[in-house]
Amino acid sequence: MKIARIETFLVPPRWLFCRVETDDGVVGWGEPVVEGRAEVVRTAVEVLAEYLVGQDALRIEDHWQVLTKGGFYRGGPVLSSAVAGLDQALWDIAGKHYGAPVHELLGGPVRDRVRVYAWVGGDDPGELREEIDKQVEAGFTAIKMNGTGLLPRAATAADLATVVARAEVARSALGPGRDFAIDLHGRAGAADARRIIAAVAPLHPMFVEEPLAPGLLHRLADLTAATDVPIALGERLYSRSDFLPALTSGLAVAQPDISHAGGVSEVRRIAALAETFDVQIAPHCPLGPIALAASLQVGFATPNFLIQEQSAGIHYHRDTEFLDYVLDPAPFAFTAGHAHRTSLPGLGVVVDEPAVREADRRGHAWRNPVWRHDDGSMAEW
Repeated sequence: MKIARIETFLVPPRWLFCRVETDDGVVGWGEPVVEGRAEVVRTAVEVLAEYLVGQDALRIEDHWQVLTKGGFYRGGPVLSSAVAGLDQALWDIAGKHYGAPVHELLGGPVRDRVRVYAWVGGDDPGELREEIDKQVEAGFTAIKMNGTGLLPRAATAADLATVVARAEVARSALGPGRDFAIDLHGRAGAADARRIIAAVAPLHPMFVEEPLAPGLLHRLADLTAATDVPIALGERLYSRSDFLPALTSGLAVAQPDISHAGGVSEVRRIAALAETFDVQIAPHCPLGPIALAASLQVGFATPNFLIQEQSAGIHYHRDTEFLDYVLDPAPFAFTAGHAHRTSLPGLGVVVDEPAVREADRRGHAWRNPVWRHDDGSMAEW
């Protein structure tokens, strides 16, 4: 079974899909994207396709090795994301070829359902109570929110109070039996991150995410040693070797993104590495249906799995939701805050190909905002 054709589709709101077809007509789908750089990843997929077309579609691990290590220059978000989407598509093909869901090919399920959380608030979160109440009514047992909008280089007492006030709203709305997580998005410096985590600790967040930007991970051990709040990060780490320094620095929750960190193959290995440090995984996934489907397959087969992000209703969507591109919504029907395991082959997502092709004709050019401090200098988004 040879790979015959590889196509990419730039689909709103900010996604890139790839379609891999074999010479006997089996089709696999993947989601290779760097948000805000989708066109660049599209070109990377086209370059990698030069190697893949004509190859045996079932030699997934060999292809992963060649795509990630066959070039002298390696790593980084663009290459890792291009490989990730192609890897997802090859696992999808393998599952369809063998008539089994991917989690069966990964050793079989260790759970029957995967806990998921919902996003509330936006990049600069405002009123949260109504949004949280809606998610509780929808059955979710956990939510995540940005802790803050733009932060100055040194947070004021008012900035800290605002973060705490938001956390208090979440805890009040959720009660003691549900969870909330706070995403700091790398917006705080190391000193302010420590102060923020200490301030919200009495409210028992499930975790505080990205208290430091990736370039500051050499400060992570100082941060984790100063708190008993679980620290999470990983959406901007792309390999096992990227994660290793964080794992040895007291990380509690690893958050690889299956569309950035080398796909099913590498996220599975990151999870196994994390397990040796007693670290849970909570995969990052504010993306589309293919990335979520792939993430769920890994979750069903991964012992040290905590919770799964998903993008239904997230603030990055405008006129598009991820169900717009699927024919069967059943795998994404969350019941009591969980996604339930199905027996659908491959990744378990049935893509609406005509809808994807039509969306690609419209395309998109999504870019993240650039924030600036009051003095005109660039701020972390």
